[in-house]
Amino acid sequence: MIRWSTATLAVMALTLLMGVPAAAVPGDDARIAAILARTPLIDGHNDLAEVLRDREGEARWTLDLTRDLDKRPVAYNTDIARLRAGHVGGQFWSVYVSADLPPLQQVEETLEQIDLVKSFVGRYPHDFALARTAADVRRIHAQGRIASLIGVEGGGQIDASLSVLRAYHDLGAGYLTLTHVKTIAWADSATDDPKHDGLTPFGLAVVAELNRLGMLADLSHVSETTMRAALRASKAPVIFSHSSARALDDHPRNVSDAVLKLVAANGGVVMVNYAPNYVSDAYRRWSAEAAAEKTRLNAPPYAGLFVGQPVEAAAALAAWQAAHPAPIVTLAMVADHIDHIAKVAGVDHVGIGSDFDGVDNALPQGLGGVDTYPALLAELLHRGWSDADVAKVAGGNILRAMAAAEAVAVGMAAVPPGHATLAIDAPVSP
Repeated sequence: MIRWSTATLAVMALTLLMGVPAAAVPGDDARIAAILARTPLIDGHNDLAEVLRDREGEARWTLDLTRDLDKRPVAYNTDIARLRAGHVGGQFWSVYVSADLPPLQQVEETLEQIDLVKSFVGRYPHDFALARTAADVRRIHAQGRIASLIGVEGGGQIDASLSVLRAYHDLGAGYLTLTHVKTIAWADSATDDPKHDGLTPFGLAVVAELNRLGMLADLSHVSETTMRAALRASKAPVIFSHSSARALDDHPRNVSDAVLKLVAANGGVVMVNYAPNYVSDAYRRWSAEAAAEKTRLNAPPYAGLFVGQPVEAAAALAAWQAAHPAPIVTLAMVADHIDHIAKVAGVDHVGIGSDFDGVDNALPQGLGGVDTYPALLAELLHRGWSDADVAKVAGGNILRAMAAAEAVAVGMAAVPPGHATLAIDAPVSP
């Protein structure tokens, strides 16, 4: 239980009356800095590598990442100066490629994205260092650098090959998201028609191989049946690298209370996403209505009311949006998801997975870049969270899950590649 001084309580009351952000309470900065000096803040998901490829072309290999990327024509959420301002101690860099690509091209582009992450880590050795284990993260953080981990964001990127999965592991990948936006040959996606009632036998073999390798199974983007199948099959903690609570926003990408309880039993971590569609149910509904209106009006590339009239369609869509403004999404709403997950699953099972540079700059007010993590942690402190529990959310929980997955891999060291399913006491079907 936190006992606030009379002076601090008075300042907090004034902030509420005056509309000043809660982070203005004296002592927050020093308190958060002390927490994050002891425990590295680790974000489960950042799409900088993919967006560099899309926006910069060949310049992605040499673009100055030190500062001012928020001032470019299309602003980035990430640069080194803001990572430092945000006290970031560890980052899972997503290596995402489109699920629409042919499988072999997905593999090729995944390798390129891994290469890109390694290249920018290598260009800034005083700021970054590659990490594979929880111990690596703690060591790198103690050195004053940002531990850089790699997450492969889509099971289609292994082209249904455990050998490809093992190659990604050898190159440094720390997690595999079992699906992205499309259902694949062995796993159902949350945002596509189901085909397998969760995971096929090969999908279970993928989870088993992840356990054997010490990689984390990431259940963001997967259907609820896939979540349940993976949670039954995995001997190691799973993660949701960037998902939120379905009780607060009924998006199929989010995690239901029933699954949150299974995550707690598994020892896993749900890392809360900042994307407005997964934070605010009102915004999710507005977004669906806006997409439907865009289709109706023939905003390119759709066919509708203004067929062949893109200028007129764009003007009509702008008028609709002016009459139907997007609902406001705030930092406090993100904190609500953290609170909810902590209440249902327990404080040991929630973390942060921002999805920075993967959301087209549609972000909650107060969370516009990687310098804003302290503001979110300050909100938790103001809600009565202890320093120890804030440290768990910031990075302690994901470090625990990583260490547990590493221990499972040690226990499976004698299992030959491709035989990990023999070591799993799980049903062969969901």
